[in-house]
Amino acid sequence: MAVTIKQVTCKKDLKRFVDFPNKLYEGNQYFVPKLFIEEYNTFNEKKNPCYKFSEAALFLAYKDNKIVGRVAAVINHRANEIWKHKECRYGWIDFIDDLEVSKALLETVEAYGRSKGMEIISGPLGFTDFDPEGMLIDGYDQLCTMALIYNYPYYSKHMEAHGYEKEIDWVEYKVYIPDVMPEKITKVAEIVTNRYGFKTRKLTKKEVLKEGLGYKLFALINETYKNLYNFTPMTDDMVDKYVKDYLGILDWEYVTVVEDAQGEMAAYGIAVPSIRVALQKCRGKLFPLGWYYILRSLYFKHEECIELLLVGVKPEYRSKGLMALIFSDLIPRMKRGNFVYGETNAELETNTTVQQQWGMFDTEQKKRRRIYTKKL
Repeated sequence: MAVTIKQVTCKKDLKRFVDFPNKLYEGNQYFVPKLFIEEYNTFNEKKNPCYKFSEAALFLAYKDNKIVGRVAAVINHRANEIWKHKECRYGWIDFIDDLEVSKALLETVEAYGRSKGMEIISGPLGFTDFDPEGMLIDGYDQLCTMALIYNYPYYSKHMEAHGYEKEIDWVEYKVYIPDVMPEKITKVAEIVTNRYGFKTRKLTKKEVLKEGLGYKLFALINETYKNLYNFTPMTDDMVDKYVKDYLGILDWEYVTVVEDAQGEMAAYGIAVPSIRVALQKCRGKLFPLGWYYILRSLYFKHEECIELLLVGVKPEYRSKGLMALIFSDLIPRMKRGNFVYGETNAELETNTTVQQQWGMFDTEQKKRRRIYTKKL
């Protein structure tokens, strides 16, 4: 039977779109569901400020009257202006192992991109870098982190069969937390403090939410990430949303900033107790017991992994060893929290500066993910 593509235009279909991966990966021990309400609101123009500079269309694939795939077509006009290209993105792409299905989904996005005057199609990408991105091409036997994407091994074969090529790869590391602080970290941290006057600071929820430090932190994130692949600087509306929705629930024990001698933020390390096992237990739903599993993993009985969500240093300070200060503060806290290892977020394969910082630890490169692109 032929594949039928239907655009998502109602709440019922949007729920089907968001829920499809849970059915596709049912029983897969490495897949981690996204939080349903968060995914659902991502496609709500009133709740996602990215729609102010982006447009998107969502599609479901049907075969034999069953949903067999999904994809989102996204055009980020702000990124296109900054990076001087005409790119249509595909994201939230999932499909059964059927070349007709993946072909129909991708051809739908290609047609959407052409209709908008775009010249290339790339993905998996979301509205911005804070959405899941990159197709897993290695590490299928590893539990996915909560911020990124898991997919079956056949996905990449489908992409190549349909004429898509590699644009860039990311790598991910498992970093084992040492029982004893590495001597090199201690020495560098002392030098950075005594010679240059840098110091670590722990932020409080009050300072972040009511005294404006949350906005300063996001301004620093914008500055440290601005030259990375396809990065879209956060707008004031985006920062407002992230401050209100996410910073209030962070465990600030695992967030460290470094200040210079004048008291200005110079670097940051943001780690988050993993809730991926909790998300698996509740299948991404808060009710009836999802909230309990998630809160327990965040604050009370940690899972063995802590996710190294974001790290960054101001460009002018990248040779000063500021990460040693962050590690010297966070490692003892992670040990007290009974974490066994941290998992990095996706790091560009070309970003050797970031990867070299893990050389002081026992590490393993566990995953690799790829952006596939095609000219329209």
